[in-house]
Amino acid sequence: MHVKTPLLLPIPRQLELRDGIFNGNPLEVLVTVHDSSIPEQGYHLTVAADGVTLRHSTPVGAHYGRLTLDQLMQQYGNALPALVIDDAPDFPRRGVMLDCSRDRVQRMETLYALIDKLAAWKINELQLYMEHTFAYTGHEEVWKDASPFTAGEVQALDAYCNERYIDLVPCQSCLGHMERWLKHPRYRDLAEKPEGFIAPWDVMNTLRPPATLDPSDPRSFELVASLFDELVPNFSSEFVNICDDEPFELGMGKNAALVAEKGGRVYLDYLLKLYHHITAKGKRVQFWADIITQHPDLVPELPKDIIPLVWGYEDYEPAETQCQMVSASGLPFYVCPGTSSWNTVAGRTDNTMGNLRRAAEHGLKYHAVGYLNTDWGDNGHWQALPVSYLGFAYGAGVSWCYAANVDMDVPATLNRFAFDDAADVMGQVAYDLGNIYKLIPLPQRNSQWLFQMLQSSDARNAERYEKYADPSQPLPVHVVGGAMEQIEVILGRIEAARLRDPKEDGLVKEEFRVAGELLLHGAKRLLRQFGEAPEPDADLYTQLSELVERQRALWLQRSRPGGLNDSLKWFEDALSSYQK
Repeated sequence: MHVKTPLLLPIPRQLELRDGIFNGNPLEVLVTVHDSSIPEQGYHLTVAADGVTLRHSTPVGAHYGRLTLDQLMQQYGNALPALVIDDAPDFPRRGVMLDCSRDRVQRMETLYALIDKLAAWKINELQLYMEHTFAYTGHEEVWKDASPFTAGEVQALDAYCNERYIDLVPCQSCLGHMERWLKHPRYRDLAEKPEGFIAPWDVMNTLRPPATLDPSDPRSFELVASLFDELVPNFSSEFVNICDDEPFELGMGKNAALVAEKGGRVYLDYLLKLYHHITAKGKRVQFWADIITQHPDLVPELPKDIIPLVWGYEDYEPAETQCQMVSASGLPFYVCPGTSSWNTVAGRTDNTMGNLRRAAEHGLKYHAVGYLNTDWGDNGHWQALPVSYLGFAYGAGVSWCYAANVDMDVPATLNRFAFDDAADVMGQVAYDLGNIYKLIPLPQRNSQWLFQMLQSSDARNAERYEKYADPSQPLPVHVVGGAMEQIEVILGRIEAARLRDPKEDGLVKEEFRVAGELLLHGAKRLLRQFGEAPEPDADLYTQLSELVERQRALWLQRSRPGGLNDSLKWFEDALSSYQK
């Protein structure tokens, strides 16, 4: 008998089709058998004409086998092809990290629905990245306008995750990315540079508010220790991600002399102090590895149970040298790619898949224990959640079994398991809209050019173009026009989608329409920069103002109101450039 290979997410590592078919309700005849020879998260599933058998050694293995059976039934109903599946994951820990601090704090129903989706894709770790979005006692001025998570909400999410074999891991910044704290007078003196700093990537040399704590000030440690003391007990996980990343100002302010004398040891001493505080609670520490891997001589001094998180978000990252370094030191580590959705509105499809693929390759080569797929929200978190489904789905596949999923049919997978689109349209829309960035051949690291056009004033856009564009190869106007035409074609396909959930049908369509129209407006701003504005400024102002209001309405469908006004402020420079 010849049948189409079952479209599963993630696809199992060994799937053998047999002659015959089972016709009936598989759940009514399912036989489960304990088999100690099967790996902890593995299972052996047999579908034959006379019934369905699931072999496993643990409850989680049985759970994953049932998920695969559910996915088969989604495709074939109760008439299943005869087959044998032997399956177990490549990476023991397969996670998603969701940014809940760059303005957007998701509603509880949004998180519950996402957890259900990720659990069905055999994800077993979830981190909610927090900077100022937990309602810490005594720190109301920091979170009062952010719609933060309460202790009760976190406990409810933790229980919901546990029921679905997902480990909810606390994740709180503690050194860099503390600007939401340091902007308040009460905490400002704890900053490495209270007067602010100029970021190394900022072509306009803008003075930014302080973002990094002074690690040599005992009060800094007392603050973050108290935060973890309050946050961690709400999670049942044995792991805590202390972050400890990107302290951009470290050594540029109060600790200049100390860093000149001791170098990276200033950072290591602070990391180890936090490590001991957290492990005293019986927890294991994870941390972002961007700083420690800049100091190879210090990596061997890390405790052998600490877990570096090696990250990088371009399709040539994360760096193999970093994976090799932490692996050679005998440390358990994660590879941490990303969805490439942030700073884009609509994603960067090819970069997303290249980045996720490379992380899996390096993780397998150097024996990573985990794969954490990150979804950040830099600069206003403009992207709607469904834009990230592509990265979540492909990451779930290559982290479960790289060999079986590396060539996954991503649009078809999204249609069936992310959007549940009866018309098989929305998956290709998401895929194609996410590749619009490639039509603008300008440097686009960690972002996409049309997004940047929406975030900046005329002067900043001009300076960015002058800095990054190749003067010998100016961007032709017709190239921008071609990108606009392609966006219009993609937008024209959206209405044909037929998502089976009526609420999601309308919402997802509008989310992708707004994403596409924002990119279209970014292209118009790029043409305007070249003196080829397609419409008068008054019309462009009206168009962008209307898009901002649609963005506002969409935000409130999946996210809390806290942070919304801060997010929309990122449109102000573009809007003001139209006012004469």
